Parts: sequence; C-alpha cells; structure tokens
Amino acid sequence: MNKLGTVLKRIIFAFGIIYGIDVMLKNVGVYLPINILTIGITSFLGVPGLMSLFAILYIIN
Repeated sequence: MNKLGTVLKRIIFAFGIIYGIDVMLKNVGVYLPINILTIGITSFLGVPGLMSLFAILYIIN
C-alpha cells in the first residue's frame, strides 16, 4: 500500500508540474502535451526528465 501511495503521489506531482509549466509558457508558444508518456517520464525521472522532454521538443521543432 505504501508503494502505491508513493507512485500515485509522483503521478499527481508530474501532472501538476506539466500543467503548471504549460499554463506559464502558453503565452510564449511552448506546449508540452499531457499524456501517459510525458507523465510517465516526468514521474519516473522528475524535473530532469521534464527538462529533457522540453529539450527534445526544442530539437524537433
């Protein structure tokens, strides 16, 4: 039960962080989709994973 709680907290944190950054950077034109892949990477790797997603987004565009 403790591991499930930890996983849920990380998923909720990842969703909140991605959503918050999307709201802040919407005016700049930067948009990171909220889907299972981005939430999974962010919840597993944390903020460095989120920064790598933005780097990949920047390289692709």
